[in-house]
Amino acid sequence: MKLLLFFSLLATFSFAQKLEMGPITRNLFLNGPEQQLKSGITNIDSTFSYVSDTLNLPLFDDFSTNKFQLYGANFNDPGVTNQLYYRLLNPTTMIPFGATASFTNGVTFKRTYDSTTGLFVDSIFATTPVKVADFTSFPVNYQTEDLYPPFYIYDTIGVPDISDTVWVTNPTYFQDSARVFFANLADPNAIWLDHKAYLNERFGADPRSLGVATFDGLNEYGYPYQIGTTVTNYADRLTCKPLNLAPYTAADSLYLSFLVQPEGLGDIPEQGDSLVLELYAKDLDQWFRVWAINGDTSYAFKAVHIAIKDAKYFKKGFQFRFKNYGSLAGALDHFHIDYVHLRTQSFLADTLFKDFALVYPINSLLKTYTSVPWDHYKNSTENKMNDALMVKVHNGSPNPENYQNGSIVFSQGATNYGTFTLQGFTLAEQQINYQPRTTHTSYHDLSSGADFPRNLTGDTQSFDILTTVSAQFPNDINNDHSSFQQLFYNYYSYDDGSAEAAFGPTGVQSRLAIGFEAYEADSLIGVAMDFVPSVTDVSNKLFLLTVWAADGTGNPGQVLYEDDIFHTRNPIYGTEMNQYIHYYFPDTAKIACPKKFFVGWRQLDQQRLNLGLDRNTDHSDQIKFSVDGGGSWMSSPFPGSAMMRPIFSTALDPILGLSKPNPVKSFTCYPNPAMDEIQFQSEVNLTGEMKYIYDASGRLMLSSTDSIISLTSFQAGMYFVSIPTISAQPIKFIKQ
Repeated sequence: MKLLLFFSLLATFSFAQKLEMGPITRNLFLNGPEQQLKSGITNIDSTFSYVSDTLNLPLFDDFSTNKFQLYGANFNDPGVTNQLYYRLLNPTTMIPFGATASFTNGVTFKRTYDSTTGLFVDSIFATTPVKVADFTSFPVNYQTEDLYPPFYIYDTIGVPDISDTVWVTNPTYFQDSARVFFANLADPNAIWLDHKAYLNERFGADPRSLGVATFDGLNEYGYPYQIGTTVTNYADRLTCKPLNLAPYTAADSLYLSFLVQPEGLGDIPEQGDSLVLELYAKDLDQWFRVWAINGDTSYAFKAVHIAIKDAKYFKKGFQFRFKNYGSLAGALDHFHIDYVHLRTQSFLADTLFKDFALVYPINSLLKTYTSVPWDHYKNSTENKMNDALMVKVHNGSPNPENYQNGSIVFSQGATNYGTFTLQGFTLAEQQINYQPRTTHTSYHDLSSGADFPRNLTGDTQSFDILTTVSAQFPNDINNDHSSFQQLFYNYYSYDDGSAEAAFGPTGVQSRLAIGFEAYEADSLIGVAMDFVPSVTDVSNKLFLLTVWAADGTGNPGQVLYEDDIFHTRNPIYGTEMNQYIHYYFPDTAKIACPKKFFVGWRQLDQQRLNLGLDRNTDHSDQIKFSVDGGGSWMSSPFPGSAMMRPIFSTALDPILGLSKPNPVKSFTCYPNPAMDEIQFQSEVNLTGEMKYIYDASGRLMLSSTDSIISLTSFQAGMYFVSIPTISAQPIKFIKQ
């Protein structure tokens, strides 16, 4: 009876369903050692302190290349020095206390007991002034405290040799040391000291060149500053190296210029959010706010031009920095900047950024897809190259500029497979010149003059592609070319591998289906999906993997495959850049598939499942969703491409470059649910195998080769454990 009721509930539909798009709360392109920062490290011992070099004017960054300072000094590098700091010092002599010295801030005393009267007297010990170091940050700060000896003395009158000393267990203050290493920075090409802002070609909307710096609520490792919080505060910042402005005065007309845009292809910053510019006065050791904007919906990049006139800034050691105020919970409240330029001999109206540049990178030369299976491509008798490749360039000159031919070069290692010419007349939109301060959009037919060599053997292929455009005026900025790898693996994809948003239908029993037209009929073995963390964690929600044949109207028709209700799936968040989770059909099944088909899911829960949406490529016409059990289908209202890839049956390792686990291998963990620890069991020896434990949001919580893992530091909830050398799929366990 319960089983019939369960199926009855699954058969009901919610008609309050829709397709939603939301922000992402992780940036896996910045995946870094977050767990190291969160693991309770409180000692600066063996850390590096860097002394920045000082730069000279002019300073310029169009963010087409990485000008962020790298910090990778080694202890034995030339020029590296070190200093040993002691935790406990004598405040008068500044000499360290002995290695075994310890103190307590609790009152200690000597107790004298008279056995004849049964009375006792306590004499509080005198305190010792101690300078105590804070080893949690550098520079090391000392604070003088009056501390007590870490013991009590008990003495009995009239009883010889009866005097006991009781030591305080684990006294708060004990002698310790920390050695800090010092290295000098000396890279004039690196102009930014911190890495919190995100250098990317993804989030700017119609930028003037490749690359912007994006500010949001994620730190430099791609994690929220405060997970799940509703707090707003200052988040990212971008600080330039010290600059020498001592030779200048206000008469030299120093101006700081840059372009700014809210939202772009990211999240709309609210009115209470802001982007701020501050200038640093070295002699005053103080930052001054000189400019700010509030949140707004997206608009074209606007120029900002700030005069530097105050004498307090004309010093060696001047700096400026941008910082944003907004949500700390994820990739939210976006601002973007570009073309940062500090220079002399400027003037009020001089906001020009004279440059000729590609606006967007080229990420595929194929028609429709960014990747297809190599055997499908080489077996096809048709030319599959893009017959309308879009190229966007921006002429930042105030004048019309003569066009020149561009090029697309195909190569593989040292082998050059040819060059396709981008006709300059076409690049300039059938005009004699590039018009001034204008973005030019052109389309190029590669199908008649370009192709990849189809006689190459192997299951996969990759080709290096270099696209170059130019105009006939000096262009010293390195942003008129773009490179990428054209991949031929065992899947079809529309996306460029980056998610700018999360999306999916809402409502019990809603369906999401992504349409594909393969080059040939073949067998599917699974579907790769990129689920991204959003505001609400849905990694415990369920769906059924589904494959449909296309009907005659371009919508999903006959169901070719669907998971049964006893073998449901759930969204799993990847932990690395471009990491898709592979959902294979059970028992290594292969599903015969026509050329036109759909892959997707039927979800069992109300919440949006947060599939990644690539907003830099638009194949929204292939995104279908149903709110009435598949009776009718609607198209996505959001421009973008679903990050879902059907995997075809080839000789290629389906894990795509990872060591392929033996399909008969598996493992379990027990007890499940667990309270204190988990153990592992498998038909193979797990000794020495690395185990990775992730939380429900995809964060790596622990990695270990131990056979028994303690869970005492874990909060109650759902976790995933992966042993990639044993199984491609992680397993789920509950910590009670």
